[in-house]
Amino acid sequence: HVLNQDTEFLWHKDSSIGDRNVIIIPGGFSYGDYLRCGAIARFSGIMKDVIRFANNGGILMGICNGFQIVCEAGLLPGALLRNANLKFLCKNVTLNIESKKSIFTGEFARGGYVNKEKIVLPIAHGDGNYICDEDTLKKLEDNDRIVFRYQDNPNGSIADIAGITNESGNILGM
Repeated sequence: HVLNQDTEFLWHKDSSIGDRNVIIIPGGFSYGDYLRCGAIARFSGIMKDVIRFANNGGILMGICNGFQIVCEAGLLPGALLRNANLKFLCKNVTLNIESKKSIFTGEFARGGYVNKEKIVLPIAHGDGNYICDEDTLKKLEDNDRIVFRYQDNPNGSIADIAGITNESGNILGM
């Protein structure tokens, strides 16, 4: 609605996403974040069709808890753990735009923005500490899949990672 686009909210218990151009899985403390964040939500009825959509090249964004769900669903590598300081964080952070090849950041490369290298966004999470093994980190870096890095890493994420894409570039987790 903020972007004046036609949007429709989908219910997690539905079994189909219908005919969509983009799916955004937002934040919001799924199932109270009592297990691993996103681990239970990954099994919601609609996720089978979300996974099908993404695997067929559909554009998917997972933001905050949505990032956790997308990782738990196996659509992105790695996982999100408790923040390194074990505290809930709620503040604005500066993200460095690392990849301008991504469909999610391509407009920054074309200009028209005051500061084309950084964006400031709010965070509100207790489990935003992105981790992955060394081989995965190397693949992310070598293939330009790290889209955003924290300027001042608030949660302990490996290599200051704030956002990554899948190999095809149609899935973003941040």
